[in-house]
Amino acid sequence: MRIIISFIIYFFFIFPLQAVFAEEFLMLKNNKVNVRHGPSFEYPIKYVYLKKNLPIKVIDKKENFRRIIDHKQNSGWIHTSQLKKSSSVILIKDQFIFTKPSKFSKPLAIAKKGKLILLEKCRENWCKIKSKDISGWILFENFWGKLLN
Repeated sequence: MRIIISFIIYFFFIFPLQAVFAEEFLMLKNNKVNVRHGPSFEYPIKYVYLKKNLPIKVIDKKENFRRIIDHKQNSGWIHTSQLKKSSSVILIKDQFIFTKPSKFSKPLAIAKKGKLILLEKCRENWCKIKSKDISGWILFENFWGKLLN
């Protein structure tokens, strides 16, 4: 009897919570991506993203469309051909870029709030980043997106 009760509790209470907390982040594949009012090409365009690699959160799925929300709480539907696996985040506050994954290493620069950061690899909350100008490590404490596994 205990096994049956445990089974019922798991599938009706714990399992649904795990599905809710399993956030899926993707990023935009192209420089111009249409966001629609509904999950079909028949729906009108709501707005257009003009930022490649922007991280977005998937909140619903229907066939080949994903309902997304961005860091500014804008939402809509995007076709899956315009999305790819996420390796980017947006900073919520200014953060230092260090030479090594340690607060005691030399700071190289400050990445400003709102900056789109492309990730190369991550260890715990430290991620190696690389841009045209700089390469280093950031301790991610305040960001929007998902760090690499």
